[in-house]
Amino acid sequence: MISVEEALEKILSYVNILEEEPVPILDTLGQVLAEDISSSIDIPPLDNAAMDGYAIQAGDTARASSKSPAYLRVIDTVIAGAISEREVKPGTAIRIMTGAPVPKGADSVVRFEDTDEARREKSANNEIGILCKTKAGLNIRRAGEDVIRGSLVLKKGTVIRPAEVGVLASLGKSQVRVIRRPVVAILATGNELVEINQPLPPGKIYNSNTYSVSALVRRYGGIPKLLGIALDSEDSLVAGLRRGLDADMLITSGGVSAGDYDIVKDVLAKEGEISFWTVRMKPGKPLAFGTIKGTDQKGAGRNIPHLRLPGNPVSSMVTFELVARPAIFKMMGKKSLAKPTVEAVIEEPVINTDGRRVYTRAIVARRGDKYYARLTGPQGSGILTSMSLANGLVIVPEDRAEVKAGEIAQVIMLDWNEESSNLATG
Repeated sequence: MISVEEALEKILSYVNILEEEPVPILDTLGQVLAEDISSSIDIPPLDNAAMDGYAIQAGDTARASSKSPAYLRVIDTVIAGAISEREVKPGTAIRIMTGAPVPKGADSVVRFEDTDEARREKSANNEIGILCKTKAGLNIRRAGEDVIRGSLVLKKGTVIRPAEVGVLASLGKSQVRVIRRPVVAILATGNELVEINQPLPPGKIYNSNTYSVSALVRRYGGIPKLLGIALDSEDSLVAGLRRGLDADMLITSGGVSAGDYDIVKDVLAKEGEISFWTVRMKPGKPLAFGTIKGTDQKGAGRNIPHLRLPGNPVSSMVTFELVARPAIFKMMGKKSLAKPTVEAVIEEPVINTDGRRVYTRAIVARRGDKYYARLTGPQGSGILTSMSLANGLVIVPEDRAEVKAGEIAQVIMLDWNEESSNLATG
């Protein structure tokens, strides 16, 4: 039985960063840029108004006040997307909308609220009273203020979030090169399983693992390929595995413990090789990993990483979070593979009975300057609702028999975004 760290190290040693591909920018969320992005334009391209108001020369307002306005002649109106052909000269103003290019001759924009426009009749809009002194540059966004032509805007290796999609769009990029998403084939095993759209006979259970694991694959950026259910027979299992041999990773659930019908290890020995099959953790001890002989996208032979998750639904999800998610991230070219963690005050005791590392489902909340964690209830590995209620996993190390109420423990945060957490910490 190996440690969680050893298991993860072995798995990561078998997976590599995948190939690049061009992708429309709206489909790149969570992917990693495979190229540097430089700008061929200034953003904004011209000086433009930061507020609705009047483009003027600041010198005309040297003595302006609410009691003694500076009156200027309005010679034009310009809206965003248009350019005024008139020039602002002393004693004149051009009415301007936010985002519109600043007219020639103007050196500032005074907002509507600092004029007497609201008190004027529409027929008197050929003149405007400025109610305050202004200064050159006021309410003007300078050309290139955001991005300078020729500058590096996004570096290769950047994880694309909504903000990066917006930046790419502002540069006129409709698609970019990214590390492609891994295809993860998912096969459930067990005579007891029934597909979710079928009646449930006595003694059977619905195949929840395929859907929770597929949802996790999709959540972390991969593409799930559902292979259905394999029965507890060698022929059925081999047939199911072979349906996924064109994937980048193959995940199966169930069939790795010591039961009479847990035949996965025998099949793996024939179809590939086994690296390990038990891990010192709870839940999730019967976790296996190896490779299956398959083909790449061009039909060439290769070894496909095969992760065999435990059959119990909580064990399946917890082990996925700890070892499958980092493997998917590595294939996508991501550098940060660890889930965010916090130190939390444990509100009830957590017992460790057999010297394995325990991952207990908990509800974590911040009160004041501390985090607190309370258990979701019964912690059986078949109680899937304990994962539904949880936003964290409390860690009890192998060498501790108990974490007592009031003590501090490390908690893996299930719902925090890794990229955002990295930005926050530096």
